[in-house]
Amino acid sequence: MITVAQALDHLFDLADALPTETVPLRSAAGRVLAEPMAATRTQPPFAASSMDGYALKSVEADLHAQFKVVGEAAAGHSWKGTLGPGQAVRIFTGAPVPDGADKVVIQEDVTRSGALITITDDPGPKDNIRPAGVDFTQGTIMSAPRKLSPGDVALLASMNCPDVPVVRKPVVALISTGDELVMPGETPGPDQIIASNTFGLAALLENAGASARILPIARDSHASLATVLGLSQGADLVVTIGGASVGDHDLVADVAADLGMDQAFYKVAMRPGKPLMAGRLGGVPMVGLPGNPVSAMVCGTIFLVPMLRAMMGLGRAPASRIRLPLTGGIDANGPREHYMRAIVVDGTVRSAGLQDSSLLSVLAAANALMVRPPHDPAHPAGTEIDVIAID
Repeated sequence: MITVAQALDHLFDLADALPTETVPLRSAAGRVLAEPMAATRTQPPFAASSMDGYALKSVEADLHAQFKVVGEAAAGHSWKGTLGPGQAVRIFTGAPVPDGADKVVIQEDVTRSGALITITDDPGPKDNIRPAGVDFTQGTIMSAPRKLSPGDVALLASMNCPDVPVVRKPVVALISTGDELVMPGETPGPDQIIASNTFGLAALLENAGASARILPIARDSHASLATVLGLSQGADLVVTIGGASVGDHDLVADVAADLGMDQAFYKVAMRPGKPLMAGRLGGVPMVGLPGNPVSAMVCGTIFLVPMLRAMMGLGRAPASRIRLPLTGGIDANGPREHYMRAIVVDGTVRSAGLQDSSLLSVLAAANALMVRPPHDPAHPAGTEIDVIAID
C-alpha cells in the first residue's frame, strides 16, 4: 500500500492539461480563466458623484452659503458647461461631476427655494466624488488561472470583456459496477440495491468544474465491463466505482489489464477507501474507486477533485485543510490515515457519528472530514485537528 500523499502524486502525474476555448461572458461563471484579461476601459471613466446632492466648489462650501442652481446632471446625462463662482448643479448618484466642481454636498444638508440653495448643515470634509479610475484603469489585468466567481464575472463585464478564454471542462465518465445495482427509479430485485455512487460523484465533480457522464451499470462479467468501458471514449477521465478489490467478482483490474491499462498504483493506506487503483487506459487516466458509497465519495473529495483542479491548470495541491478544536474527545486511530465524517459548528468540530463506509445518511449530515494520521493517539475535547470542508 502507498500513502495518500503518494497516491496524489501519481494522480497528478496522470492529470493531463486540458485545452482552452473561448466562451461568452454569460457562460463563464465557475469556469477556469485560462489567460490573463486586460481591461479595455477605465472605470469609472470620469469623476462621478457618489451621492444625490449639489455639485459646487469646495472652497465655497461653508455653512449658510447660498448658491444658484444652473443645471442638472444625472447618470448617463452630464451637464455641459463650467461651473462658476456661487453656482451649483443638481447632481444624482453616478452622474459625471461638472467641470469646475470638486465637491458634492448631499441633499440632506441643503434647503432649496426655487433656483437657490442654502447649506443648512455642516457638509463635512468628504467630497462625495468617485475619482476617474478609482476601480480600475485601462490595461488593469485579471490574473489567470482562476476559477471565475460571480464577482470576477461582474468585473470582467465592467472591463468590457464580452468573451473569455477558459479551460475546457474536463469530461468524466462514471461507471458503477455490480449485479446488485439498479438505477434510481427502477424496482430492485430481492438481492439488489440502488446505485447511488455515480449520482453523488457526478454532483461532486460537476461542482468542481467537470462535466460528468453517467454510463450504464457494468455487470459482473468481463464482457459487460469491457463494453461499458468502451462507451467512455471521448472522456478526459474514466472513473469506475466498485469491483476494484480482489474478490471473485471484482473484475475492474483484470478487465482493465486485458484492455492494456498501464497501472500506476493499487491500494492506499487510508480509511475509508483502501481498494483504490489508478493508471492510464488507452491514453486516458482511469481511477478505480471502492464500491462502498462513503468510500467512493471520500475518495472523490481527496483524490478526484484535486486531480480535476490540476487538469484545469489550478495547480497540484491536496484538498485544503484548516485546524479546529474538538467539541468532544475521540479514540485512538489505527494504522491507516482516517477521514472521519464530521460536523463543524461555530468554529469547532465533532464526529458525525458511526463511521461505517456504507452509511450515506451520516455522510449527508456531515459538512467536513476530520483527518487522522496513522496511529494518532486519543484526543480530549479542545485538541485541534485537521479538517477538510465538504459540501
